[in-house]
Amino acid sequence: MNTTVLISGGGIAGPVLAHWLRRRGFEPTVVERASAPRPGGQAIDVRGVALDVMERTGLLDRARGLRTRMRGMSVLDPQGNEVHRSTESTFSSGRLDSDDIEVLREDLVRMAYEHTRADVEYLFGDSLTGLDEDETGVRADFAHGPSRRFDLVVGADGLHSTVRRLAFGPEEGFSHHLGSYLSVFGTENFLALEDWQMWLQGDGVGFGIMPVRDNTELRVAFGFESGPLAPGLRTADALRRTVVEKLATVGWEGARLAEAARTAPDFYCDAMAQIRMDRWSRGRVTLLGDAGYCPSPLSGQGTSLALVGAYVLADCLERDGGDHGTAFARYEERMRPFVDLNQALATENPGGPASEESVARAKNAIALDA
Repeated sequence: MNTTVLISGGGIAGPVLAHWLRRRGFEPTVVERASAPRPGGQAIDVRGVALDVMERTGLLDRARGLRTRMRGMSVLDPQGNEVHRSTESTFSSGRLDSDDIEVLREDLVRMAYEHTRADVEYLFGDSLTGLDEDETGVRADFAHGPSRRFDLVVGADGLHSTVRRLAFGPEEGFSHHLGSYLSVFGTENFLALEDWQMWLQGDGVGFGIMPVRDNTELRVAFGFESGPLAPGLRTADALRRTVVEKLATVGWEGARLAEAARTAPDFYCDAMAQIRMDRWSRGRVTLLGDAGYCPSPLSGQGTSLALVGAYVLADCLERDGGDHGTAFARYEERMRPFVDLNQALATENPGGPASEESVARAKNAIALDA
């Protein structure tokens, strides 16, 4: 019987891992809390060796067709006066003449799901509540469905990973706050932007605005400096109120952006934080992507780490013939130097992007065919 693998998380890392496990003879099952692939989210970058993973997975051509195609950006002061412009690069994607691509997160999530749904079992609208491991496997308990047994479990369930909490303990032991929060939401293109980004930096706040969907919509990324908020201020409603209040104080278009944040159905806000762990595996359970080594959006490399990690983990499991202990150790050995370099991008230049040299070094710092 083929090795069964439960993957918690149906974003990008989980389905890509499922694809490569199925290709290698495993039987993956993906459980996702949402009722369908999640919409919304910021534009994300796929860089360097992660492009090779996309190509091998069969997603690169389609992703290139859906990439953002910006002409440049303007940087504004708090009153809306342009202080800088560039037609060579943008803060969100780097150099515009690069082979790297920027694509909306929801587009990549949908592509990964559609690419795998025919031969991968998906359990939407459910989540894990318990893991009980013995010498032969892991019993997984679900919030809604019946308990099931699997040979292996992979947590690909993000910054606030349930698998990590169940297998390793509370998030507080691994999460490192980076001094700010990020909100992302969509709204109509009331600025009439055409393939052009607008960025503003104020006192402790800042945002970027980019047109998407053939310039019919705007995607807004708003950040504000803050230490870790108290638990009562970290609920979805409380974070939305905080973002609305802070946007309302911004001079240029703050009022309209605040109203857009207040009503956006795809509103998202969370801490800028990294996950740092001494090990990513315990017994038959391992972690993938943000669950094990979130670099934060400040690095621009979260998606690339997830894609590469999925490929490397599947490769290690196949090479070690079902010996999960050896495979998980090899996965960590191969990935950790790559993770370390990419996490460092988030802290290299506080308040701004990492240097082009650092990004170029980090994005290619692993060989897929080790």
